[in-house]
Amino acid sequence: MSEVIVSKILENVVGVIEEINGPIAIVKDVRNLKMMEVVKVSKELLIGEVISLSGDKAIVQIYENTSGVKPGDFVYGTGEPLSVELGPGLLSKIYDGIQRPLDEIYEYGIFIPRGVDLPSLNRERKWSFKPCVSEGDILRGGAIIGEVPETSRIVHRIIVPPDKAGKVVFIAKEGEYRVDDIVCVLDDPVLGRQELKMYHKWPVKVARPFNSKYIPSEAMFTGQRVIDFLFPIARGGTASIPGGFGTGKTVTQHQLARWSDADIIIYVGCGERGNEITEVLEDFPKLVDPKTGKPLMERTVIIANTSNMPVTAREASIYTGITIGEYFRDMGYNVALMADSTSRWAEALRELSGRLEEMPAEEGFPAYLGSRLAAFYERAGFVETLNNLKGSLTIIGAVSPAGGDFSEPVTQNTKRFTKCFWALDKSLASQRHFPSINWMQSYSFYVDTVAEWWSKVDPDYKNVRQRIMDILIREDRLQKIVKIVGLDALPQSERLILEIARVIKVGFLQQVAYDKIDSYCSPQKQIKMAKLILTLYDLTHELVVNYKVPVSEIQNMKVISEIMRMKIEVPNDQIEIIDEIEKNLVREVESMKEKYS
Repeated sequence: MSEVIVSKILENVVGVIEEINGPIAIVKDVRNLKMMEVVKVSKELLIGEVISLSGDKAIVQIYENTSGVKPGDFVYGTGEPLSVELGPGLLSKIYDGIQRPLDEIYEYGIFIPRGVDLPSLNRERKWSFKPCVSEGDILRGGAIIGEVPETSRIVHRIIVPPDKAGKVVFIAKEGEYRVDDIVCVLDDPVLGRQELKMYHKWPVKVARPFNSKYIPSEAMFTGQRVIDFLFPIARGGTASIPGGFGTGKTVTQHQLARWSDADIIIYVGCGERGNEITEVLEDFPKLVDPKTGKPLMERTVIIANTSNMPVTAREASIYTGITIGEYFRDMGYNVALMADSTSRWAEALRELSGRLEEMPAEEGFPAYLGSRLAAFYERAGFVETLNNLKGSLTIIGAVSPAGGDFSEPVTQNTKRFTKCFWALDKSLASQRHFPSINWMQSYSFYVDTVAEWWSKVDPDYKNVRQRIMDILIREDRLQKIVKIVGLDALPQSERLILEIARVIKVGFLQQVAYDKIDSYCSPQKQIKMAKLILTLYDLTHELVVNYKVPVSEIQNMKVISEIMRMKIEVPNDQIEIIDEIEKNLVREVESMKEKYS
């Protein structure tokens, strides 16, 4: 921070600390202070935010370690709310919970030093700017004034901040500029003269405006069969992934980040263990974008906030990530935000609520837990932006219930506000069945809305999906009976259900994330695989019912092993091989009919 800025801050004393309790400070003798204003605390200039005002007292939550802060220390005002910097240079960056660049902070040491205040966007790098407007144009908030090729795939559109508008009286020529160079000047009778740089700030707790919001109807295809085929998510939709330790939340989110057809990925590591965040930071830069062959980081922003960082910064990290997501949505991009995990965020709320001596609700969480979660997921959506483009922000929130208990408050409140519920199962994970999404506990309310998208792939999608689900539901009921009376008590037709369900679970729902063929499954391959399994069921059911063929004989059919292996042996661009497997199935069934006639 420059000496000029520091001196200005030190001149603006807005109060004195009366009491300090962890990250919460009670400030007395308050003057000229506003709700949600960012303040600097003590001579260390720690970053804080005003969360309560009453008379001449205020409550400030501090986003850094408060060791050494004591009553009598001064609090300095900034006059601004907690905001993020939005402009070229966001992609490929790794930030902490309040958008401080971790790669630059690393020069100070392995831990974030207190009071460090670096610009979120590089002020020295020059970007190639191409104007999209001319002098004399009348612009309103959200208008695009120019473009910057930020990466090989993403063009960064320079947007007029939503709270500004006017007539263009100056627009920079095409050329190289820094983010804090003035590239446009607007003049308005009410707002006056407004100088626009290539970046602007936006308060993280204020949702960015848009023209209108639509019902999500287009599938966000992920390449993961259990998600796309059984429990799909729509662009602009919401989903939660609850699961205990070791159930594969992080790997599942890696797969979604790598293969989903989103333009921009925002990954928020909120309060996870340091080793898990380290794994993300090491793995993400190595992931290759299958669409370009270049690093996935070229269209990714990571917000890293480990569990040993202050809880207040953990609470802010979610808002930082979603505001950046809304910004790219406003450019007309499809954005996917992965929040890992909202449970840690809720725990931060619980700790802050306890220090504020608020009345606790269930399991000590604050009474406003539900409303905070609702406000977070409400910021997802498929919208028409202020510049009349179509953009979407899809939110996928991981939940880490203690002991895998889905009845705890965070999971239950999350279920109220998300339309996809991908329940990760510890027993499936222990069987090495990944993704460990339990097909009996999971659901999606987007099945009907994305049916039109799927109908372009195959008009019979809904019927095929329903038949697959029916078999899995029947198998679940039969397994309960088997535990009581044993397998031998079941008739052959019901034993066939168990066998076909096994083929579905192992040959279709199970997917190998690290296999070069099976890591991603195209929609055309998915529907062909599902149809072939149903054909297997129809033909073998006829053998069992009409020809009295025992299920043990069917289990020995050679074609079943071919069906089980097609997920790893049939490339996405050679799905005609599945037709050959179907022909082998028909020949083997006909041979068995002759044998038992």
